[in-house]
Amino acid sequence: MSDTVIVGTRESKLAVTQTKWVVHELEKHALRAKFSLHYITTEGDRKLDISLTEFQQSGMFINELEEKLQAKEIDVAVHSLKDIPLQTDDAYPIVAIPMREDFRDAYIGKENVPLDQLRDGAIIGTSSPRRKAQLQATYPHLKTKWIRGPIDSRIKQMKEGAYDGIILAVAGLNRLGLTDVITTYLDPVSFTPAPGQGALAVQCRAEDEHIVRSLRSIHHEDTYKAVYAERHVVLQLDEEDKAPIGAYATVSDGVISLYASVYSMDGKSVLTSEAQHHDPFEVAKLVADDLVKQGAHSIIGAAKEELQNE
Repeated sequence: MSDTVIVGTRESKLAVTQTKWVVHELEKHALRAKFSLHYITTEGDRKLDISLTEFQQSGMFINELEEKLQAKEIDVAVHSLKDIPLQTDDAYPIVAIPMREDFRDAYIGKENVPLDQLRDGAIIGTSSPRRKAQLQATYPHLKTKWIRGPIDSRIKQMKEGAYDGIILAVAGLNRLGLTDVITTYLDPVSFTPAPGQGALAVQCRAEDEHIVRSLRSIHHEDTYKAVYAERHVVLQLDEEDKAPIGAYATVSDGVISLYASVYSMDGKSVLTSEAQHHDPFEVAKLVADDLVKQGAHSIIGAAKEELQNE
């Protein structure tokens, strides 16, 4: 490695916090390098006035960082794994996935009012079709409204009255030290998280073998197995990763336990499946095949068409 390794990150408080954590972990492994952060604004950060489903292509939060890797303006890029498209560029591999944070979703209520005590028509802010469908399935008397922006901005919008509550990933709140705002930790069976939620992904150029070897020092194999099972089951069902599909996996004694769910946008149709296997791709195939047998393709197709017409 060169004397200074330039690490690319988005400019949000959460992204910078995550990147600094990765750098700290690398420094703990006594790597003989200095690290410099390079801040990058992505398309997803600039276009806060549209919902995530309106972006024409995936990768709205990582494309600019990969361009900087290609131009050799940065050496390493740190991302939230769930922001990375299911199909990646071999030139910029994910070479390290550190130990995962909490993968659950959290509900944050205005004045801490629980979900089951909200009035009919109360408005919940979310930028995720998955969370919207899950709310419709469990609390059909509530309404959802798109919300974008950094975590602290979303919390502020809620407190100022734009929403009665919001749903965010526990991992981000943990990393920012904001767990005191959480009203409820949501059950991952009813509110199945996005694939890879809570995990970080560290990229570099495939040709930089010395950096690849160094980054591997913070790789966590059980986290890798879990998140790749989650990502692969969604890849088999919906390559575009736009439909309301959730997946989470845990690993114990080398065995991966994977649970996945598919929702219609109105929440009235819900398919679930789970399986165990020691191989992440095999367990994903077992679950995906079962969901297809239950009729997942028709639900996914209808959901994507509805989202496209919104």
